[in-house]
Amino acid sequence: MFFLLLNCFATAQSLIRDSCKKAAAKDPKLKYDFCVKSLEENPQSKTAKSLEGLVFASTKNAVSKTTSLKGMVDKILKDDKYEVERPLRDCLELYTEAIDSLNQSLDTVKSRDYKTATMLMSAAMDAPGTCESRFTKRKKAVKSPFTKENDVLFHMVLIPIAFTNMLDMK
Repeated sequence: MFFLLLNCFATAQSLIRDSCKKAAAKDPKLKYDFCVKSLEENPQSKTAKSLEGLVFASTKNAVSKTTSLKGMVDKILKDDKYEVERPLRDCLELYTEAIDSLNQSLDTVKSRDYKTATMLMSAAMDAPGTCESRFTKRKKAVKSPFTKENDVLFHMVLIPIAFTNMLDMK
């Protein structure tokens, strides 16, 4: 039983590394090390048996990160600790829409409509950059409290997009 479990984990680890390597070769914005680390830290990825399984795991991972960011915005708004409210409200709306798009993309992947899934994921990938611009493109620019997290989210959403594009090529 132990060897079966060990073999399953080794297979998933190989799938993760191979898939990240192929995806990074096709998209220079996708960072191989980030891809591997984020998937190996995700328990659902460790049980994936196919590229499609990695799409589901990485998309759910991105949903989780987006939900976490949305919670951070909610907390800042509730605590009333930031000098400008409008960009925060915009980011809240962007994250909400991103979560919806990512969840819809899961359904389209299930039905093997990879083009629509990629479109929905790409819409979600716009959220971090657009959120950042809401802070910096003001008459009086302010520093976004989410810059680091938005960068991580961008790269997290890039993973299922790259994997879905690979599925579409099959």
